[in-house]
Amino acid sequence: MKVTIVGLVTPHLLKVIDLAKQAEAGVNVDWHVRDAIAKTIEDLAHQYNARDLLSAYAQGLESAARETERTRKVYAGVLQAAAAQAARNLENHD
Repeated sequence: MKVTIVGLVTPHLLKVIDLAKQAEAGVNVDWHVRDAIAKTIEDLAHQYNARDLLSAYAQGLESAARETERTRKVYAGVLQAAAAQAARNLENHD
């Protein structure tokens, strides 16, 4: 079985998307989002292509936020905050 960037990153993206859905329903997910991103950074940082994985993760969050920002403000806000945090961690990873 061949492991791909998409295969490694998608479960982490889906976790944050699930948290965004919960936030839309009124749940306070701030701490959970920060924790999910920290765990993702920790998990992906040990891969030989960590930079590519972390970059794909941040881009995936940004893309999901852009797609929903007009119709689902809270949902998009959580995704934008997660993308910003992931991007900061990506800069610190260098």
